[in-house]
Amino acid sequence: MAKAIDRTFRSLRGLEKTASTSRVLNLAALGIRNADVAEHQKLPFFIASSLNGAVIIRHRLRGREMEAFDRHRFSATKLIIPFSRSDLGLGGRSIFVGERGWTDVLDELRGEAPDLPRDIAAMEAIDELPSLDPFLLREHMKRRGFSISPSHFEISAADLVRMQRFVGTEITKLIDLAYRDHHGGTEANTARLVEALLSSQMDARLEPLRLTLRLTPENYKEGIFAWKGFLYYKWVLNSLWPDIREVFAELSKVRVVGAVDAATLRELDETKMRLRSKMERQVKTVMGHLSVYDEIFAQLTSHGNAIAFRDFLLKSPEMFLSLGEGCGLISHISTYWRYQFSTGMPLHADAIQLIDILQDFEASLGTIEEYVDT
Repeated sequence: MAKAIDRTFRSLRGLEKTASTSRVLNLAALGIRNADVAEHQKLPFFIASSLNGAVIIRHRLRGREMEAFDRHRFSATKLIIPFSRSDLGLGGRSIFVGERGWTDVLDELRGEAPDLPRDIAAMEAIDELPSLDPFLLREHMKRRGFSISPSHFEISAADLVRMQRFVGTEITKLIDLAYRDHHGGTEANTARLVEALLSSQMDARLEPLRLTLRLTPENYKEGIFAWKGFLYYKWVLNSLWPDIREVFAELSKVRVVGAVDAATLRELDETKMRLRSKMERQVKTVMGHLSVYDEIFAQLTSHGNAIAFRDFLLKSPEMFLSLGEGCGLISHISTYWRYQFSTGMPLHADAIQLIDILQDFEASLGTIEEYVDT
């Protein structure tokens, strides 16, 4: 038990500088970072101030954790209320959204705050998503009717660093178009503008870009946010492709160890085939959305069609949701597969373990297809 607690505390301490990733929403860090931002305080994520210092994690359920739920599920949303927002290593109290009695525990953790139903609804909305990445989460919460400050949806510092070079390559042509009358070399301009574009704050250096895109000041934040979202998802998929290819290759190679009957082997083969088909369809859907973006962006940089690009960005929330959900699922499958089957280790598992993994993947893909269609 002591070792388990120690691992939990070390894990929380490692999240102290994280804002948002596909698996973590660190409201504690965001609260400290935006302590002087009036809108952050005026439009909080939750009504209860205690919840606005929480760390929320997409968690793969293990062993007995699954028994806490009335329905069978493989992953859940974990809410952690740290004992200290400035030192997560001290640990905290936690609950899973949807586990038996979770609303009573949430009510206790909230203290005397009003409007419990609103905070329950917000947690349930978060739990609907396969991923906590900031762009998907922002659009989803807005669609669900929650007014939350954009400062709650920042890209993590680590992700910002990794995105810099990729985004610079993507937007060089547009920078040349928007800043051709400005002094300074292209390379210097690109570095500064990528930094400004990926920042959570609106930057005066992007004013020529606003004029090029013909965005009104009122639509500026929404348009830039949408653009960052498409760049973010392109970067995510670009980073995931090697892992996705490995999953496809290893899916057919993984073998069962131990005694297994012929019916179970047939079920496994059929599940693999269905899963591969669904994964291919999901990848095709995501690539289709990005192809539309690429085509519109090419019209802007090659033909100066700023109006089409502007209209695309401002009318893209539905595509955003589908794109974000697809990326979240692909990321979940590739990262959890690698967690189960480390590179260089034998590709084998017992029948029950393998069926659970494959059915988890298949169920998540099916759920999202139904959700997007509604």
